Amino acid sequence: MYFDTTDLKLCVNVANAGSITQGAKLTYLTLQSASERIRGLENELNIDIFIRSVKGVSLSNAGHAFIEHAKTILQQIELMQDELRKYSRHLRGHINILCNTSAQMEFLPARVSAYLRQQPTMSVSVKEMPSANIVTAIKNKIADIGIIADSTDLTGLDIRPFSSDELVVFAHKDSLWVSQKSVLFSDIIDAEFIGLMEDNPLQKHIDNNAKQQGKRLNYRVRMPTLDAVMQGVNDGIGIAIIPKQAAQRSQFSTSKILQLTEDWAYRKLVICARDFSQLPDYTNEFIHFLINWSSES
Repeated sequence: MYFDTTDLKLCVNVANAGSITQGAKLTYLTLQSASERIRGLENELNIDIFIRSVKGVSLSNAGHAFIEHAKTILQQIELMQDELRKYSRHLRGHINILCNTSAQMEFLPARVSAYLRQQPTMSVSVKEMPSANIVTAIKNKIADIGIIADSTDLTGLDIRPFSSDELVVFAHKDSLWVSQKSVLFSDIIDAEFIGLMEDNPLQKHIDNNAKQQGKRLNYRVRMPTLDAVMQGVNDGIGIAIIPKQAAQRSQFSTSKILQLTEDWAYRKLVICARDFSQLPDYTNEFIHFLINWSSES
C-alpha cells in the first residue's frame, strides 16, 4: 500500500475546510484532480474517508482515524526535513534528549551551552517530560536518550550515572521550622506551599507522595518556573519542595534550606538509552561531555 504525501495533505486540508473544493485550492490541485485522488485512495483502502452531502463533506469514523494518522505522518516528515536541512547547513549532527524537570531546569542549561560552544557544528533539542514517559519513549524507539530519576523502573535500558538530585524543603527564615536542620514530609504536609504547575513532572512526583499519606498539599500559588517558586518563598508566601541544586543557587538571607528526610527525596539522575553502543559517535561524545562537565572547566 502506497501513500502519497500530496494525498495526505489533500485529505487533511479537505477535512479542515469541510469542502473538497477548498481543500483542493489549499493543496494547489484542480477540483477534478483532488476528487480523483481522494476516490482512488478510498478505493485502495476500501473505506469512505469522507461523507459527502450538499453542504460539503465530513469525516466518517474511519476518516477520523485516517486523518489523525495522516497528521502524524506529515508532522514526522516535516521534522525530518528540518533536521536534514541542518546537515545542508554543514551541521555535523542533531541530538534530541528527553529529561525530567530537575535536569531540564538545573543541570542541562549550562552543560548544553558549554557543549555547543565547543561544537559549533552540532545542535541540540531538549524536551521535558516525566521519567516514566521517557522510559516508555526510549523503549518504543520514539527517543534515543533521556535523563531520569533512578527511582524509575529502568529494566531493559542501558544506563550511566549522571548526577545527584536531592529534593529539599525551601522555607522562609521566619517559618515554623527555622530552628530545624531537617524535617519529615509529615511535619510540613499541612503547610501552605508554593508549587510548580499541576502538569509539571516534578510537582506530580511530590503530589503523588502526599497522596500516599492520604493528603493533598495546600498550594497558595503555582508558578511556571523554579525561580518564581523560590522568589515566592523569599517573599514569605509559603514553603516549597525543590531540587537542592536550585535551592543552593538561589538561597538568600531571607530563606533556609531544610533536609527532607524521606527516601523519595534522595534521588539520583541517570542517562539512559536502549544501547549506548548503537548510538552515533557524536551522541556518545555528547553524553560523555554531560557526565564529565565541570562548572570550573
